[in-house]
Amino acid sequence: MAKPKPDDRSDNQERIENIIGHTLQNMDEANDYVKAHGEEMSEEEKQQIREKNQRREQSIEGLREEIKDEAAYQKSH
Repeated sequence: MAKPKPDDRSDNQERIENIIGHTLQNMDEANDYVKAHGEEMSEEEKQQIREKNQRREQSIEGLREEIKDEAAYQKSH
């Protein structure tokens, strides 16, 4: 049986920050797309993009909490 790897949290904060950056970029790109092509899009398509960006914002809030947890963990270890 393989021995489990130890918990390596050394790069978690940086990894989470990268995820947040990419998510913000995706939100900006989605908004830019709607601005550029909104007249060609149905209201349903625009609503789907707004809803997806709301979910992305919720994810970012959770990730920011994880960063706080990771910072506290790094200080205590």
